Amino acid sequence: MGDRSTGKTVTSKRKGEWRSTIATLVVTLLCVLTIRTVAAEPFVVPSGSMVPTLLVGDELVAAKYPYGIGKYSSPIGLMPDFDGRIAGHAPERGDVILFRLPRDPEQTYVKRLVGLPGDRIQMKAGRLLINGVALTRRAVGSYEAMLDGKHYHFTRYVETLPGGREHPILKRDGGSPLDDTVEFTVPARHYFMMGDNRDMSLDSRVPAEAGGVGFVPEENLVGRADRVLYSRDPAVAAWDLADWREIFRSDRFLGRID
Repeated sequence: MGDRSTGKTVTSKRKGEWRSTIATLVVTLLCVLTIRTVAAEPFVVPSGSMVPTLLVGDELVAAKYPYGIGKYSSPIGLMPDFDGRIAGHAPERGDVILFRLPRDPEQTYVKRLVGLPGDRIQMKAGRLLINGVALTRRAVGSYEAMLDGKHYHFTRYVETLPGGREHPILKRDGGSPLDDTVEFTVPARHYFMMGDNRDMSLDSRVPAEAGGVGFVPEENLVGRADRVLYSRDPAVAAWDLADWREIFRSDRFLGRID
């Protein structure tokens, strides 16, 4: 006969190992969720609305601690439903921000904050006006891009926000219907977002009821886009070995987002 006590010992040992493994996995999962809720979360850029600052295929790190915790801070929807934010500070004009789309919170957008609560925002003849003053901009050359399978030619400008912060924007010669808008007054605890690719961005210039972004409530902010972790050109197929060396844009790895 076999030794029953030995068999029981082996079984108990295996159960103990399984419990230890499960406990380790649970602790690891909780740590990851905590980090992605209060510290940072990755995000892949799906469209060209923020070109040239962000390219399609950039993977960003969204820093969450600057703006505190909101109801959309958890990556898997574990936060309770509440207004406002806990801790942190208000975003600054010019920040590149990830936020949940007000009309469809399942979607995450990334845009630049141009309008603070109380600001009056308007587009006239393709120029951005804040509180009745047209922002200064200077042309710095041309920019070519393939977006959605089509080739586009842009003029690249450097635009200066109130306070002196600069950032690049793109404009096409033909312009777009969003070159002229009514004047928007940003409500309290809301923000006005725009894409740096001014003619190819669905942003706060289009009201939510018309299928756009509209004003973004402060609780919809997810985090500030600080760095590009890495960048992959989606136009290059992973199985296309001849162009495989071009699949990653190594010059963008760990690049700062301004």
